[in-house]
Amino acid sequence: VFPTDRIIAMSFPSSGKQSFYRNPIKEVARFLDTKHPGHYKVYNLCSEKGYDPKYFHYRVERIFIDDHNVPALQDMLKFTASVREWMSQDEKNVVAIHCKGGKGR
Repeated sequence: VFPTDRIIAMSFPSSGKQSFYRNPIKEVARFLDTKHPGHYKVYNLCSEKGYDPKYFHYRVERIFIDDHNVPALQDMLKFTASVREWMSQDEKNVVAIHCKGGKGR
């Protein structure tokens, strides 16, 4: 899902059995490296699990938000400040934001 041309919303980039019904992490990395090489940052809003940030060249930031919950104001401010900073560095920069299913948080 592309809410704007610089924001990508997606479900959790997964490996193993979960990659059959979620985004396979290697495919997500390939897409981002092909479409936005050197100009993307991934935001993991999932408190339940993470993954090796090497797939995304260590451009991953994690904000711990519990499923079916509202983020703490402090976390929301941290997240929006980080996105604003990343986007202002280069007009080509995009963000890929995900939680578990890609729509809740």
